[in-house]
Amino acid sequence: MADKVETPVVEKQEETVPVEGAAKEGGENASKKAQKKLEKEQEKERKRLEREAAQLKEQEENWLKELKEDTLKENYGDYILVQSQEKTDRKWIQVLSIDESMVGQTVLIRARLQNSRVKGNVGFLVLRQQFSTIQAMISKNDVTVSKTMVKWVGKVPCESIVDVYGVVSKPETEIKSTSCKLELIVNKVYVVSRSRAQLPFQLEDAARQQKKEEQLAEYNNNEGDIEESKDNQASVSIKTRLDNRIIDLRTPAKQAIFRLQSGICQLFREYLLSQDFVEIHTPKLIGGSSEGGANIFKLKYFDKDACLAQSPQLYKQMCIQSDFERVFEIGPVFRAEKSFTHRHMCEFTGLDIEMSIKENYHELLDLMGDLFVHIFKGLETKYSKEIEAIQQQFPFEPFKIKTPVVKLTFEEGCKLLKEAGIEQNPLEDLDTVTEKKLGDIVREKYDTDFYMLHRYPISARPFYTMLCHDDPNYTLSYDFFMRGQEITSGAQRNHDPVSLAKRAAECGINVETIKDYIESMAFGAYPHGGCGIGLERVVFLYCDLYDIRNGCLFPRDPKRIAP
Repeated sequence: MADKVETPVVEKQEETVPVEGAAKEGGENASKKAQKKLEKEQEKERKRLEREAAQLKEQEENWLKELKEDTLKENYGDYILVQSQEKTDRKWIQVLSIDESMVGQTVLIRARLQNSRVKGNVGFLVLRQQFSTIQAMISKNDVTVSKTMVKWVGKVPCESIVDVYGVVSKPETEIKSTSCKLELIVNKVYVVSRSRAQLPFQLEDAARQQKKEEQLAEYNNNEGDIEESKDNQASVSIKTRLDNRIIDLRTPAKQAIFRLQSGICQLFREYLLSQDFVEIHTPKLIGGSSEGGANIFKLKYFDKDACLAQSPQLYKQMCIQSDFERVFEIGPVFRAEKSFTHRHMCEFTGLDIEMSIKENYHELLDLMGDLFVHIFKGLETKYSKEIEAIQQQFPFEPFKIKTPVVKLTFEEGCKLLKEAGIEQNPLEDLDTVTEKKLGDIVREKYDTDFYMLHRYPISARPFYTMLCHDDPNYTLSYDFFMRGQEITSGAQRNHDPVSLAKRAAECGINVETIKDYIESMAFGAYPHGGCGIGLERVVFLYCDLYDIRNGCLFPRDPKRIAP
């Protein structure tokens, strides 16, 4: 409005007064009018906000009055803060345990409110416990549920924790959106803990099925945020997931993944304990490098230099020479590698084994083969529901393992590659691309996703590896592979202190920093060997996940040290 007034005033006054005076007078008038207009708009906005606030206050007062006057108000509401005020004989049950034998029974479950749809006097809720979900229907009736109660349930934020009392019922039409095909007819609902109304992302978006090409795109866009996928559905980036890990871990697939991970540890322990192994716990603060190389995290230990252990390697060997004979450990491993790949992390969980050898390192290879068969068969039989839940979001082909486990020498592997037209120097280690190609060849030839490759060249192994008696260019070492990717490395160790010290010096290791280790072999040493398995790699390769961070609870890579 000021612009329309300003132009003609200036044009008229140019004929009678100096231009400078006209501009000044016109500018002042325009400024006053603009200020009045702004004040008028601000007053109008203030009154609008006051009206809205009054309406909200009135609505809130009416709502509180409606709640207060509801004759069935005892059947719903927010618990007071749970501070161990009481102990009752109430029994909560798991959604996973609800079956047709319970139809007609009233049950109590505590779960997260995944979502709710309320219209009129009827509402449908989806309740989630870990990777199990069930539908709950709430409908107005004269006995337990009022219209106000239905409205109240519709106002509870998603992801709140609720206690629900309901009758197990078998619906006429099959429910396809939940894992449990029965439903609850609700008669009581209580909020244990309310969630913020605004979540960093929706669970439905984070739990949506991801095909291999989508996992690849997510990995390559790990600095992104929430995007639109090809089908116009929101896709949550890996960065957003990891920044809000406690929300991402609530998705059914993630819940199942880490139960599967727990199962691997349980089966690992179970088998080794049955074979007379002893579980040990070795130091993670050490005075020198565990395995040589520069990929160590250095720190100050009071007035001395120290580092985080790259593996329990030296200590588990020392335990063998302390007459334990067979030991294992499940614990953290630290590698200061600036590796930005889909399978490397700076901290991971190691499943480590060490055992004495009577005659031949194939004693260890055979035991390891039986161990993995036990683990994979155990996952199939004991964790089928978890595998099914993971499949819903990350579809993968069932893992194949052949018994007895396929064993190939390094030279035999090179020969298979050559037959496929791939040249590989038998005196040099395989790179990642060649490993995957060899895995494809082995799968085609032997119909297995798991195999062993042993007798690696000396250039590919650390100082403590025993050399082959028939060819010093090769070592008594081995790697195990899943879906063409390495998940463990191991070897028969050199238990002769003289040659061990010599090899350490040749590899550039200060012998003084591993003096205790070498000395442990000087008082009568068992021939022995072992290996270290990356737990997260086993998980992500068994489920054929593209990114190892999907198989790690709180990942640590070169860019991430929180949450």
